[in-house]
Amino acid sequence: MVHVLGSRVLLRPTDPERSRAFYGGQLGLAVYREFGTGPERGTVYFLGGGFLEVSGRAASRQEPSVRLWLQVDDAAAAEEELRAEGVEIVRPPVREPWGLIEMWIADPDGIPIVLVEVPADHPMRHRPGI
Repeated sequence: MVHVLGSRVLLRPTDPERSRAFYGGQLGLAVYREFGTGPERGTVYFLGGGFLEVSGRAASRQEPSVRLWLQVDDAAAAEEELRAEGVEIVRPPVREPWGLIEMWIADPDGIPIVLVEVPADHPMRHRPGI
């Protein structure tokens, strides 16, 4: 069995400074580390149990091949905070038929981001014997 110690998503944005402003400023992700110099320098952000690395530069915006799924404590509060930061809400929080509350946003290059709240009564929170 492979023992995974962590995971990382790597993004190559078309405008690294704009993406760093979005992830670090507007979303408020904490920086794990930075490397290199200049506009294409790398910045690695904490993502709960993994990391998001924004480094290098893409020549053009392409159809997103990745989607980020980030869990939050309170989707309504996250919506309020993100609107105050100027983040466009693609879809406000909605309780899905499967019981999760999901809100959709996108990064500056159109990478879809789903912010998910797991309600207290959802089966994902049920932990028998604990």
